[in-house]
Amino acid sequence: MARALTQFAIDALKPSEKRREVPDGKISGLYLVQQPSGAMSWAVRYRAAGKPRKLTVGGPYPATDLAQARKLAQRALADVAAGTDPAAAKQAKRQAEAAERQQDNDRVEKVVETFIERHVRPNTRESSARETERILKREVAAPWKGRRLSSIGRADVHGLLDAIVDRPAPILANRALAALRRMCSWAVERGIISVSPCDRVKAPSTERSRDRVLSDEELTLVWRACDAIGWPFGPLVRLLVLSGQRREEVAGMRWAELDLEAGTWIIPKARTKNGIAHEVPLCVAAVSALKSVHRIKGSEFVFTTTGETPVTGFSKAKERIDAFLLAALDEAPAPWVFHDLRRTMASGMAKLGVNLPVIEKVLNHTSGSFGGIVGVYQRHSFSDEKRQALDAWGAHVERLASV
Repeated sequence: MARALTQFAIDALKPSEKRREVPDGKISGLYLVQQPSGAMSWAVRYRAAGKPRKLTVGGPYPATDLAQARKLAQRALADVAAGTDPAAAKQAKRQAEAAERQQDNDRVEKVVETFIERHVRPNTRESSARETERILKREVAAPWKGRRLSSIGRADVHGLLDAIVDRPAPILANRALAALRRMCSWAVERGIISVSPCDRVKAPSTERSRDRVLSDEELTLVWRACDAIGWPFGPLVRLLVLSGQRREEVAGMRWAELDLEAGTWIIPKARTKNGIAHEVPLCVAAVSALKSVHRIKGSEFVFTTTGETPVTGFSKAKERIDAFLLAALDEAPAPWVFHDLRRTMASGMAKLGVNLPVIEKVLNHTSGSFGGIVGVYQRHSFSDEKRQALDAWGAHVERLASV
């Protein structure tokens, strides 16, 4: 019969080449398990339904000492005597906890949060990451809050998209599907779901290439509306008109990117669509608009109301500008978006005699005149030509506004 274990006997044990179990002579079925590494733990061996069973009790030794191990072993053996299999109960509890954790990880809002943190932010430029986050949180996580992603089917996706189209926001529905599709593919790769509910779901709306260019009259009214709407979107929209850069690039402008004395704005590659740093010469009117900006002390952002993040709420600013245009015109203008200001500038520069390659450089395009082999060997910066073009455009806009 094995001797009862003692503290002295346990401390005297030396590791062997193989794992071993040392029985406790006091509590039948209690064993001290020693690994070749010297690590020790406790186990109880018993029979349930005629089959041998093993239950690990407590934590590793010495966190669970001899006295604690004996109490835990006695409790487990009492359960066995009462007809319960403690090892099976422990396994069932562990599986239930794992299932509960899986359900939490499977909640749509949790998947959105993890997808943004683990995939979108590390692999997407800042402005695109913010837009993806906005779409997923507002258009996906909010309406499906509390639901498990694995419970979402193709019919649910169609219902979600139909609701967005009916608002009406048909193009946003396409963007929401694209973001959701990427997230679900990522979730399949991670083993969160087995099948993407977006499989074989087509974009709900047909998109056409836009060709809207604002007339001189409309552009003049947009310029004057900037005075009416004031800070922060007044000067921001004027920068869109005068620079021809993308909305997110202008909205995310940092003070560190600007040299107002030299009249230069350098957009770092992390913030451009093509990943290429872009130098934008600033005309006199653009510098004046920037100098009028209300600067928040300690903030890196030019256009911000919080000091922490760039401005949002473009749709409301657009509504206010549209109301100004409607009041000034005899009839409602054709629909337009802020990106059309970029096309308007490009078209206006062409009318002023600016060559296409210079316009493309102003827009930071890498296709067109600078695509293919030309892009590989053409390294001229066009700095002087871009400044002349933007100065001419700025002067043209100011002439329109002064009439």
